[in-house]
Amino acid sequence: MRLPLCLLSVAFFASALIAQDATQLPEITVTGKAEDLLGAAPAASKGQASSEELLSRPVLRRGEILETVPGLIVTQHAGGGKANQYFLRGFNLDHGTDFATSLEGMPLNMRTHAHGQGYTDLNPLLPEVIKQVDYVKGTFTAANGDLSTAGSADFTLFDSLNHNLATLEFGEHNYYRALVAGSIPIGTGKPTDTIRYGCKDQVLPPPPTAYLTYAFEYNYYDGPWDRPEAFTRGNGMLRYFDGDADDHFSLTFMGYKGRWNSSDQVAQRAIDQGVIGRYGSLDQSTGGESQRYSVNAVIQHTEGDATTKANLYAIYYDLNLFSDFTYFLDNPQHGDQFNQAEKRWVLGGQISRTWEQQKLFGKNAEFTLGLQTRHDLIDPIGLYKTENRQRLSTVRQDNVYEASVGFYADSTVHWTSWFRTNAGLRGDLFYFDTHSNLVANSGSKTEGIVSPKFSAIFGPWHEAELYLNYGMGFHSNDSRGVNNRIDPTTKEKLAPVDPLVRTQGAELGIRTQAVPHLTSALALFWLQSDSELVYVGDEGVNEPGPGSERFGIEWTNYWRPTDWFSLDGEIALTHARFTDSGKDDHIPDSVPLMISAGMNLGAQGEADGFFGSLRVRAFSKRPLIEDNSRQGKASFQVNASVGYRHQNWETALECLNVFDRKDNDIEYFYTSRLQGEQAAGYDDVHLHPTEPRMFRLRVTYKF
Repeated sequence: MRLPLCLLSVAFFASALIAQDATQLPEITVTGKAEDLLGAAPAASKGQASSEELLSRPVLRRGEILETVPGLIVTQHAGGGKANQYFLRGFNLDHGTDFATSLEGMPLNMRTHAHGQGYTDLNPLLPEVIKQVDYVKGTFTAANGDLSTAGSADFTLFDSLNHNLATLEFGEHNYYRALVAGSIPIGTGKPTDTIRYGCKDQVLPPPPTAYLTYAFEYNYYDGPWDRPEAFTRGNGMLRYFDGDADDHFSLTFMGYKGRWNSSDQVAQRAIDQGVIGRYGSLDQSTGGESQRYSVNAVIQHTEGDATTKANLYAIYYDLNLFSDFTYFLDNPQHGDQFNQAEKRWVLGGQISRTWEQQKLFGKNAEFTLGLQTRHDLIDPIGLYKTENRQRLSTVRQDNVYEASVGFYADSTVHWTSWFRTNAGLRGDLFYFDTHSNLVANSGSKTEGIVSPKFSAIFGPWHEAELYLNYGMGFHSNDSRGVNNRIDPTTKEKLAPVDPLVRTQGAELGIRTQAVPHLTSALALFWLQSDSELVYVGDEGVNEPGPGSERFGIEWTNYWRPTDWFSLDGEIALTHARFTDSGKDDHIPDSVPLMISAGMNLGAQGEADGFFGSLRVRAFSKRPLIEDNSRQGKASFQVNASVGYRHQNWETALECLNVFDRKDNDIEYFYTSRLQGEQAAGYDDVHLHPTEPRMFRLRVTYKF
């Protein structure tokens, strides 16, 4: 607790130095992360990315739209429709653990997933219909519960699109994409306005209040791989929206289906020895298919100073994934390929009520009460040994019911014109029920946890605010790990993992807009976890680990001096270590340094004219094993685009990996055995290379 106490001392010392009345801030109209959040945000690391920013970024993969969150890195270790790898604040988030992602309150993370806890596949998202991304980091938000220690992001959809549009994209390595989207007005409001026409008043036709928005996408991509990826993706969305900003109802149907051949990470020695090329594969039959269908109903009602929000959702999801990471280490005859498969329903919802313009001890205050629930019905979820996608044996197969209910209370009190506090309390109750093919691994368990939150905000002074945040959080473990008693492979006895792992964090930050047109935020953070216990889906067992501690600094800057030029830059430095682990305390794949920067030029939004974008993303070397004797290579990637927009037409050319660098998306260090190797296996770096320089052309017609 030394660091949080230090942050507390610095915060109050800084506030004591500023002994003057708060100043009235001028009104600023900007977009996205440059938005004026002074007086509104509870932390320096909270922000928002607009649709304009999302669509201006040239990206290789769908998941990279999350890189609009400062300090977050998105890579891939298998290609195709498999969820991305995410890195943030010293966490190797794997495919989503400890970073909660949602779409208008509907979760995108999957608990007790066949491949990994918190698995987050963003392939079902359509960038053209996303209005904004609201993100927050740390454990300070009462509305955030499971899997949100590092942070969270919620995607919001457009109520209606300004234009109908049709888009065609073409690129190297057989990249094709077609999209059609639009909105149809299907309802009108009350006629309230009139105009004078001649000698009579004529009632104006009421504007539409209800829309049916549609979007359909087809995407195909082979990639540079010696064995074509053949990633085929289909997406569809129908959304009904009726109302305005205060009172509205929406019903959104979404569907996604994808299939692909995997480009799994490969052993470095296989490339060095000429067994395969840089884009080769050591198993010609890995790959998978997945589908997700959902319906989400959202309602909001405002009555006086009180606003009620609620949503209900239902999700059907399945995955059939074939992977091979060790080749012939465990089974020299048939190989080490394995199949992870699951089918599930996710049912849930949440409701909250916020009271504004209230009083507490005579001070202005706002209060929120919320209730959330989620139910995962997984039947079945399994791990199987396979060869050429044919099942040889069952490691384990389970039916799982996991349920949770969470209640939270949140209050903001404005004690003076320059000081306000935000306090919250969250309580969660989980139920884990597992029925396994091994009777000993069947069972049920109930566990609860309470998480307090507190933030103190000082200012604004001279167009700047100081933030002090502290909060407790948690992440759940896989239900199979919670009820494990026997290793499904060796039949050795196992100790079950803790159902809910306590985490906590603190942050000291400052946000300023003192320089005209520049928004700058600086955050010092600290995160602690009681245990890095995870369920290893690739093996079907638990891998208990020690606790961990992370601290670091993030600095973000967004400059928009004119409507035709913007510049942004982000840097994040993190120190991450296991606790009580002696000298072998480095956390594998914890990235110590990340830099991101970008520039937009020319006509922005829907303005006519030429436009361009340039983006740079770099991350440093990082430990691959606990003693730090092996490190992953640094990466430096540059993407660019240039285009022209005139009336209803728009065309753009993107160049990805401009300098054609031979970096790696991901590297691991573990033991594997190639076919024909005589030894029991070799410790080696296993990598997934970045894709080479490529060009993509996009043409859009709006109607």
